[in-house]
Amino acid sequence: MFVQTEITPNPNSLKFIPGKLVSNNGSFEITKKDKTDNELVRNLLSINGVTGIFLGSDFLSINKLENVEWEDIKHIVISLINDFYATGKEFVIDENLNEKNNSEFAEIEKQIIKILDTKIRPAVAKDGGDIKFKEFKDGIVKVELQGSCSGCPSSTMTLKQGVQNLLCHYIPDVKEVIAV
Repeated sequence: MFVQTEITPNPNSLKFIPGKLVSNNGSFEITKKDKTDNELVRNLLSINGVTGIFLGSDFLSINKLENVEWEDIKHIVISLINDFYATGKEFVIDENLNEKNNSEFAEIEKQIIKILDTKIRPAVAKDGGDIKFKEFKDGIVKVELQGSCSGCPSSTMTLKQGVQNLLCHYIPDVKEVIAV
């Protein structure tokens, strides 16, 4: 198996593409190894300097401390991913771990989620991250940035010039978008 890597706009995040399914049911981010039983995720979070892991459908984004060089940890990450899939496992995560049911949202929230899911999330996933709807109140949309987007120097600009402009265009009730 050949695990490819891609740089992301965040210099402290790298996207690893194993060429296999990673998450069988939605995206998932974890930053503490004691919060999961998943062997691969625990091992990756045990690497000195790794601060978080984001699992997309076909990739993993690894976030690291600023003072740690990618060349010091990249080969370890690739080795752990290869070892994991070599045991015959088909995917890393096979359950939806923290998504709300869409029926729990108001109509305007459903519209916001639909735009996030269809127009924004695919672009953000290309950069190794994700954006999740959290709340809409008084014209303000609150979202959570995950994976490579979390802590990315350009995420504020993307949020305001991209996400906010798009949501305001399609939904006039939206006045601002902020990350929580």
